Amino acid sequence: MTLSPSAHVDTFARDSLPPAHLWPMLEFTIPDVRYPERLNAAVELLDRTIDRHGDRRPAILLADGSSWSYGELRRRADQFAQVLTEDHGLVPGNRVLLRMLNGPWTVACWLGALRAGMVVVTTMVAWREQELRPIAERVRPAVAVVDHRGLVDAESAFAPLAEPPAVLIAGGDGDELVSACARKSGRFDAVETAADDVALLGATSGTTGVPKITMHFHRDILANADTFARHVLHLTSDDVSASTAPLAFTFGLGGNVVFPLRTGGAMVLVERATPVELAKLIEPLGITVLYTAPTGYRSVIKEGLAGELRRLRIGIAAGEHLTVSTFEAVEAASGLRLINGIGSTEMLHVFVSASGDDIRPGATGRAVPGYRVAVFDDDGRPVAPGEPGRLGVVGPTGCRYLDDDRQTVYVQNGWNITGDTFVQDDDGYLTFQARNDSMIVTAGYNVGAPEVEEAVLGHPDVLECAVVGCPDDDRGMIVAAFVVLRDGVEGSPELTADILDHVKSRLAVYKCPRRVDYLTELPRNPSGKVQHFILRERAAAAAAAIPETQGA
Repeated sequence: MTLSPSAHVDTFARDSLPPAHLWPMLEFTIPDVRYPERLNAAVELLDRTIDRHGDRRPAILLADGSSWSYGELRRRADQFAQVLTEDHGLVPGNRVLLRMLNGPWTVACWLGALRAGMVVVTTMVAWREQELRPIAERVRPAVAVVDHRGLVDAESAFAPLAEPPAVLIAGGDGDELVSACARKSGRFDAVETAADDVALLGATSGTTGVPKITMHFHRDILANADTFARHVLHLTSDDVSASTAPLAFTFGLGGNVVFPLRTGGAMVLVERATPVELAKLIEPLGITVLYTAPTGYRSVIKEGLAGELRRLRIGIAAGEHLTVSTFEAVEAASGLRLINGIGSTEMLHVFVSASGDDIRPGATGRAVPGYRVAVFDDDGRPVAPGEPGRLGVVGPTGCRYLDDDRQTVYVQNGWNITGDTFVQDDDGYLTFQARNDSMIVTAGYNVGAPEVEEAVLGHPDVLECAVVGCPDDDRGMIVAAFVVLRDGVEGSPELTADILDHVKSRLAVYKCPRRVDYLTELPRNPSGKVQHFILRERAAAAAAAIPETQGA
């Protein structure tokens, strides 16, 4: 695969790409994703949008009623680019690590680094020293912008590095970031990067253990906006978008930053946004598009805010399986028909979805225009419609891990193999069965955790549920359910028996949980995904000490 001449002076990122023969197939089948050879994503998102809509249009809305215009955002992004190049001597290709909460300066720093030809590394303030250090070791940042509330862990993580980054503190007394930017003119000539220059290094969310670091080009950042946002969501310049996901994760970055800027809309930024908090801002800030996990919509309804959801034009539910019961509960309470979707950090955003009249409750959707999907058996052969198999996808984006042997696991025969089991029907609709690593094989039967979860969720006292496999000497594995109960309800043997009777009335006996544990909350990573690997570890540890539930 031949790459364009790079604008990077520091060639670390391009040198760290996987060998070309390990890349997935890349397809540019629709005109929207055929980009010129020279392309800077931040220029496209700011300058080209300003060319169409003017620089006074609101770009960022804040909970206190203040806002940043497109012109202000570009000026502050250029000020940050000046800080990087003039104060710190950075050159194109250097890495800039952002450890910041959702906020306007986070967006300005992200855009400014891209305008200066840098490679952005987004990380979570919530990550502790031991989580941040291996990422920093691998990406070798030259500068790190760190929220003052995450400074201690950051300094500890950076201290052992052979070349620790220069740290610029954001927020707090003095606010080094804002002060440094205020001294700059805000006039900066953006670097003319190659469309296939690496722009973003994103760590996976860690639902299966040690995070991997994905590598994305400038053109990739635009591709998901020009496929999913354009052809499925049909976003317009009148839309105001909000998301509970941190900007450190590509789901939040796409929905809350890239998509609005690409279409001339506005974004709502709240540092640690909960679904309920954003629901309360729908009316005062005019939010029309909301991104959160399915359980987030349930929590909004539970708090009596279904009326706020009625004001939305679009509700996107991703990050975990959207069950039919959740879809129907949201529709019944608010009239909102949730848009389901599956995406990944490796692909950057959503590549299977459906909207409007194309929605089929229970199905995730069809391939987003610009992408192609197939379902394979374990030997890489396509399976017949109606047969479960491993989901594969190709399109204008694809998996490239930074120096990681797992490249050959995610990319097989040119396909991105997502780690999910799906069934595809004759119309091309895909229905989720399970994560490949969470398929439970018990006494010779295959049990998909989502099916069991949906049955458990149907019990009136259950608010949330996650199902995993637990090692068992007799059956290989047993089905274990972790349950969060509604307020005021306490777990008891009688309730457990009632939940199991409820499940057995809906599923075959072999699918019913043989262990039910009650939690006050499910373990989630900062992007809101349930960390099933933690539950599997907990179930395995508990199995040695506590007998399984009887009567399942």
